[in-house]
Amino acid sequence: MSRLLRAVESQLEAGLAKGDPMEKELRVTLEDSELWRKFQSVTNEMIVTKSGRRMFPVLRMSVSGLDPTSMYSLFLDFPAADGFRWKFINGEWVSAGRAEQCGEGRGNGGVYIHPDSPNFGAHWMKAAVTFNKVKLTNKVNGGGQISLCTLHKYEPQLHIVHVGARHRLVSNFSFKETQFIAVTAYQNEEITALKIKYNPFAKAFLDAKERCAYSQTQTRDCAKSLTLFV
Repeated sequence: MSRLLRAVESQLEAGLAKGDPMEKELRVTLEDSELWRKFQSVTNEMIVTKSGRRMFPVLRMSVSGLDPTSMYSLFLDFPAADGFRWKFINGEWVSAGRAEQCGEGRGNGGVYIHPDSPNFGAHWMKAAVTFNKVKLTNKVNGGGQISLCTLHKYEPQLHIVHVGARHRLVSNFSFKETQFIAVTAYQNEEITALKIKYNPFAKAFLDAKERCAYSQTQTRDCAKSLTLFV
């Protein structure tokens, strides 16, 4: 797999032409785009932790136009969406200087290879491809997780690679709706409300919040524990 990454990395850096006649009808569609736009409208945030946190909304994409009998690998990286560091002040995000360098590898944060890789084109096209196991961390060396700088904005990017005697980058895709700012705790209450409303695992958050409401020591420790669930 490291040989695959090196081959694709060199193509990305060299800016080689993508695509092939057998994939001329290639198309990738973002699933749950309406949900993503709800988060985008208030500037989405994703929690990063030392141990790694999964994303919500989950990245799901439908792929069509691959050669059903050829082998492909799919992977994500998280390049910066802009050149700024951000801060949340008076209820809004504002730029706060130039972006910092952190992480390693493509996009500085490493790459995530879909666990079904490599697989036939028919496999990738039969149902939406789900990246529900991606974990975001703020450790410098992510150890297989995606390492991001807090208070920086990112845009996930999908890469499709034809696997064979000679690996070939087919194409890459990204969607502005999926941009987010990496945070260690949610800054905007509207984001917290959306995560609770739409995340099916947020019931634990609501239960914990209710326990905190009855606690006489509803302090920073209690509030901090709530972020574990969304």
